[in-house]
Amino acid sequence: MILRLAIASLFARALTVGMTILAIALSVALYLGVEKVRTGAKTSFADTISGTDLIVGARSGSVQLLLYSVFRIGNATNNVTWESYQDIAARPDVDWIVPISLGDSHRQFRVMGTTQAFFEHYKYRQGRSLAVADGIIMDDLFDTVIGADVATTLGYSVGDPIIVAHGLASFAEHKDQPFRVSGILEKTGTPVDRTVIVSMEAIEAIHVDWQGGAQIPGQATPADVIRQMNLTPKAVTAALVGVESPLQTFALQRAINEYPEEPLLAVLPGVALQELWGIVGIAETALLAVSAMVVVTALIGMMATIFSSLNERRREMAIFRATGARPATILGMLVLEAMVMAAAGAIIGLGLLYIGLTIAQPVVDSAFGLWLPIDAPTLRELWVIIGVVCAGAIVSLVPALRAYKMSVADGMMVKT
Repeated sequence: MILRLAIASLFARALTVGMTILAIALSVALYLGVEKVRTGAKTSFADTISGTDLIVGARSGSVQLLLYSVFRIGNATNNVTWESYQDIAARPDVDWIVPISLGDSHRQFRVMGTTQAFFEHYKYRQGRSLAVADGIIMDDLFDTVIGADVATTLGYSVGDPIIVAHGLASFAEHKDQPFRVSGILEKTGTPVDRTVIVSMEAIEAIHVDWQGGAQIPGQATPADVIRQMNLTPKAVTAALVGVESPLQTFALQRAINEYPEEPLLAVLPGVALQELWGIVGIAETALLAVSAMVVVTALIGMMATIFSSLNERRREMAIFRATGARPATILGMLVLEAMVMAAAGAIIGLGLLYIGLTIAQPVVDSAFGLWLPIDAPTLRELWVIIGVVCAGAIVSLVPALRAYKMSVADGMMVKT
């Protein structure tokens, strides 16, 4: 009976009720959307590098090693000698190893020297491999493969020349050994998108005439002569390592950390990523707090709507009382109306969320490399919906209690 009265009353005020439900729906969709983006961002962050068991570099901090080797942020405290790199690569428990050489840049983008093994073993987003959107992987000494963001920002296409600058903020350029774009990678949503990739030998080649961070005056070795030189690297910045068996990971990590020839550090990427997320993850808490305030604001708006309608409904309440409705019935009807509005808003908001995800998923993936999963509502999302309905009932108690106290005489009185 009360439910029928509540629904009939809501339909009688369809426009006002509809606007209130829409406000709740949009706020719930925003809150759940932020939750989806937060979850997707955290998953994408954790999947920046997958399939790699260890990251090896000069001894420093685990987060610092992760930042410069994976995210291309900052610099290494020291390099790893080529001999030490070969010793690690020769260990029987090492399945594969990929060298990384950093230090140069191109128009604010980092240049990374590596080998063909990088394209074979670097994985992201739960095991996805790098793919070339245009062109081919470098097959010449002065070929380069660029990330999607580099190509988009600088307007490069296959065949365009690239001149690498010495260091990160240097005006000194290796103009005598220009590179050619041989391939452009597909968008990954990882730091690879912002990287210019060349071979390890190319890093040595462009520094043949350089010493102490500057070019030797009057010396310019022709490219043909450089191609005939021994371009074996003297050192690497870091290395990505895959082990033969996961059971051997910790033993290999301990052996590298205790390497007697030079101070090295081996870190587990997953552990280092969790440490880093603990530093930057405070932003997600702030974002959720803002979204929660939007939901609270919508609920307060619903309470204000119920309050503002009380004066218009005083006669309606008085008639209910005069026909035998108890005060508790009036209170229950108003609370039930609020719960119906909150439930309708939450359900519509959930529907808007999935419509938005369906539309935005391919766009966000291609533009930002951020994967937003379209899954069934999680237990957390269901609790959010239940919480919105309960909160709607709670905020409606204030106007409901006011209506509860209205007298029949007050409602039937005609003011002049």
